[in-house]
Amino acid sequence: MPELPEVETTRRGLMPLLNQRRIKAIAVRHTALRHPIDEPALHGLEGLSFCEIERRAKYLIIHTTDKTRSLLIHLGMSGSLRVNPLDAPLKKHDHIIIELDNAHSLRYHDPRRFGQFSLINPENPPAYLERLGVEPLDEAFNAEYLFTQCQRRRIAIKALIMDQKVVVGVGNIYANEALFFSKIHPANPARSLSKQAIARLCAEIKQVLLAAIAQGGTTLRDFLHSDGRGGYFQQTLAVYGKHGQPCPNCQRTLEHAVIGGRSSFFCLHCQPKL
Repeated sequence: MPELPEVETTRRGLMPLLNQRRIKAIAVRHTALRHPIDEPALHGLEGLSFCEIERRAKYLIIHTTDKTRSLLIHLGMSGSLRVNPLDAPLKKHDHIIIELDNAHSLRYHDPRRFGQFSLINPENPPAYLERLGVEPLDEAFNAEYLFTQCQRRRIAIKALIMDQKVVVGVGNIYANEALFFSKIHPANPARSLSKQAIARLCAEIKQVLLAAIAQGGTTLRDFLHSDGRGGYFQQTLAVYGKHGQPCPNCQRTLEHAVIGGRSSFFCLHCQPKL
């Protein structure tokens, strides 16, 4: 599933391609995504122009020149957004095609059809956006905030940093990597960690996400950039998916366990269990 770095990479790639581009026509080839597409509402965007693109958690919000109408897009498990020449052949799972005024089109591609493509009023956003936690790259996500959240919870630290009501966008890959670099076992109870350990973890979450964004995200299965290229962060992963291999720090064998329903990878020597 595309996580925060992949969605942010998509946002940055689309921004120069869509900014101030007028929407000439919209074609919907398949309406049955995670939420059914409101085709008449989408056609109401025709004649408007795209402007800013915002990311909130793993959602993209593409604003238009009508301040009350924006596209809210979630890439789901396998979705991607690409800008192609208008005459480029359509692919089987290109479900939405937005014709632009420069002989190109924005195409939403989603083989598993678990994404979301909705029209919202950004001045009155949906309640589920309002319930999201802080952004991990914002100043509001700091050691003091995370320590306070940890003191309130008895769950494993990995489950806490993946809770979207606490902090958004720290997906499974990036949680594993940040915990490894912080020397924290993913199953350690959140409230058992010291302020110093929490400060390390907060810093490593930011560092891992920024490094992933710089390398275009992680391509393990389906994620592709807006230009069709994959991300390269997987080439620098320290522990994710590498159980049975030597730890990059101490050379002991990396372990695997299911924690909070998600695969976890760690080194028992470098990340002692409390």
